[in-house]
Amino acid sequence: MTVYHLAQINVGRFLAPVDDPRIADFVANLDRINALADGTPGFVWRLVGEGNNATDIQPRPDDPLFAINMSVWTSLDALAGFVYRSAHRDIMRRRRDWFEAMETYMALWWVPAGHIPTIDEALQRLAVLERLGPTAEAFTFRHPFPAPDATPVAPVLDKCA
Repeated sequence: MTVYHLAQINVGRFLAPVDDPRIADFVANLDRINALADGTPGFVWRLVGEGNNATDIQPRPDDPLFAINMSVWTSLDALAGFVYRSAHRDIMRRRRDWFEAMETYMALWWVPAGHIPTIDEALQRLAVLERLGPTAEAFTFRHPFPAPDATPVAPVLDKCA
């Protein structure tokens, strides 16, 4: 029996370059929030660049304000606990202070345990979600799909979800 983990991507477009004072409070909280993720039960992996975060990774070289974040978790509940029921929530609620509004900015999908998704794979999942809405290939917290091993999941209905 294959065990599955949950992969996630979230993207944004900064309102200014990452070294701009308008983004400083976001940058100042990165180490704290990333350490919180790393220590959260169910955390498996996260995308990091040279500064222990992903702000220096440029998946769209033609758009230096485009930011990406990716991680893998043991379950939907583990990720939801971090995203919506930890100090991460307070930072997430301020995303409009630093990022442009985007209609589709996050996607979830199941991967076999041990698989680390590539940036291209994650961006493709995000595009699938944008094009088709929630499906087994790419979904959201509010409209999750079970893992391929049929492990059931319930929607996450936290206020920010």
